[in-house]
Amino acid sequence: MERSERILIVDDDAEIRTLLRDYLGRNGLRAEAVADGRAMREALGAGRYDLVILDLMLPGEDGLTLCRDLRARSNMPVIMLTARGEETDRIVGLEMGADDYVPKPFSPRELLARIKAVLRRTRTLPEALRDARLLRFAGWTLDVAARQLTAADGIVVPLSNGEYRLLRVLLAHPHRVLSRDQLLDLTRGREAGPFDRAIDVQVGRLRKRLRDTGQEPALIKTVRGEGYVLAASVEAEP
Repeated sequence: MERSERILIVDDDAEIRTLLRDYLGRNGLRAEAVADGRAMREALGAGRYDLVILDLMLPGEDGLTLCRDLRARSNMPVIMLTARGEETDRIVGLEMGADDYVPKPFSPRELLARIKAVLRRTRTLPEALRDARLLRFAGWTLDVAARQLTAADGIVVPLSNGEYRLLRVLLAHPHRVLSRDQLLDLTRGREAGPFDRAIDVQVGRLRKRLRDTGQEPALIKTVRGEGYVLAASVEAEP
């Protein structure tokens, strides 16, 4: 870690809160823990955090509701803790904007690795783009907090979580060729396999969303033997 990032843990299990706060603290992170959504909002209103660890099953407002609310106001990274086997909830959580999930029971070491991966992806963003709410490029507008893509004609184009991550990485590095390995690492981190070609599929899907489907795509260009490049300038607005 380049600096001591500040992590907010939201879990109603006091034992888990204590375990994670102490473990993350011993590994160079400043961790604080609260038990529910009300306390989460109070903590976020009182200070700045780099990442939120959010349990799915909470008293009152559940983790999905809190994640959706947080994502509507902020692009702060979120890792969700979910019950093992609850695949539907994990998928919904990712689609609502969570950056990753960790099934319970979990290893604190595994969670730490996930945290580092998410923070590493966040740190790759240029300083001017980290707190920007709107990113404009080639007639398109991406609302980063709402994860909403709008075309020049005003039509809102839905994005999957994977499409959003890929677009966010490309917008952070305009006019720069990124290899498949770089894109996999920046969008998927530890989940990327050495022979994973899923990035090509994701690029194809994103091109369709951006209406960039000609024989020679003009916005997300293929650089043969090297990777992909976003051939557009990006303007950031707070």
